[in-house]
Amino acid sequence: MSDLDPGQLAREMAGRLSQDRRHLHRHPDLSGAEGPTAQYIAARLSEIGWSPRLLMGGRAVVADLEGGAGPGRRLLLRADIDALPIQERGPERPYRSEVPGVMHACGHDAHVAIALGVARGLMRLREQLHGAVRLAFQPAEETAGGAEEMIGEGVMDDPPVEGALGLHIWSGVPAGTVGVRDGAIFASADEFSLVVRGRGGHGALPHQALDPVPITSLIVLALQTLVSRETSPFESAVVTVGQIQGGQAFNVIPEEVRLSGTVRAFSAETRLRLLRRIEETSAGIAASFGASAETVVGAGCPPVVSDPRMAALVRAAVAASPGVGLVEPEPITVGDDVALFLERVPGCYFLLGGGNREVGIVAPHHHPEFDLDEACLPVGVEVMLRAALAYCAGEG
Repeated sequence: MSDLDPGQLAREMAGRLSQDRRHLHRHPDLSGAEGPTAQYIAARLSEIGWSPRLLMGGRAVVADLEGGAGPGRRLLLRADIDALPIQERGPERPYRSEVPGVMHACGHDAHVAIALGVARGLMRLREQLHGAVRLAFQPAEETAGGAEEMIGEGVMDDPPVEGALGLHIWSGVPAGTVGVRDGAIFASADEFSLVVRGRGGHGALPHQALDPVPITSLIVLALQTLVSRETSPFESAVVTVGQIQGGQAFNVIPEEVRLSGTVRAFSAETRLRLLRRIEETSAGIAASFGASAETVVGAGCPPVVSDPRMAALVRAAVAASPGVGLVEPEPITVGDDVALFLERVPGCYFLLGGGNREVGIVAPHHHPEFDLDEACLPVGVEVMLRAALAYCAGEG
């Protein structure tokens, strides 16, 4: 029997891909509560002929497929599955979220649908597959904790995977186009919080208190100089303060003020330097007024870095897919904990275009009107199938 064509298989399953994506969009699960989504994924994999396993208390799904073409490499394909605490709005679509205050506003519903499509395709192509493929459906990407926990539960071991691939729908890239770049494509993403402690008092008698409000204001301004004056203009970085909380009454000086924010960087060195300097700068400013500032670094992940050889493999898969365009995107200062997989084995994380200005699909990610052109779904399946087959056969 002649070899089956991944592109033809992907196009044949377009209707099924759309059905899966729309079901998931109607029934989104927040980070930490992905059990129903995991059950849906496991049921679909079982129907296809895979043998899924549940991890993380039933919130994550893993499944392996051994190829029938002989020895080769073992590849991890990762898809994130959680949704966001956003109330969907915009046009009345037939697949609108049915969960109040929760929606797939970042494309993870499409990521799951594509991974399920890849599972169908690999089962059909099993006699052409060398080595093996492991599918990892990861929860809690939006809270940057799922990848670390999955790795801790052994998703990359027994037997170990040797490479990793993943994709992310991107509304800023038109459907029918794939974005691939060597090196960092997404930035690190870290959360930090600060507590500035002074001494409370009457708002009319500030000299009898130690007001943390103006001290906090100076800290917020000073943190911006960590990028504008301490980071090379040839290197991108972001320090954003997103929350400030302090005080309970207009005429009372509070005891403390709390603030929190995020840090983004494209190198491990810059990431660590900025986190260290936030603590040093805040403590120094507070101490100069006789107050104190305590910094806590919360959830975070390193930059997402694609191995050049793995990126070349994806480019070759795009070139072999008729009608699919290839672009090299600029680095983007969003984060993704797929970085933890790519830290451990060579991998590539690429962008799958999902925008379509002609029909009004232009809303950015994490927006209540976010949507995607479902024509991108078979494109993602085809490119991933071609790249997986090539990698497992020893190419790249």
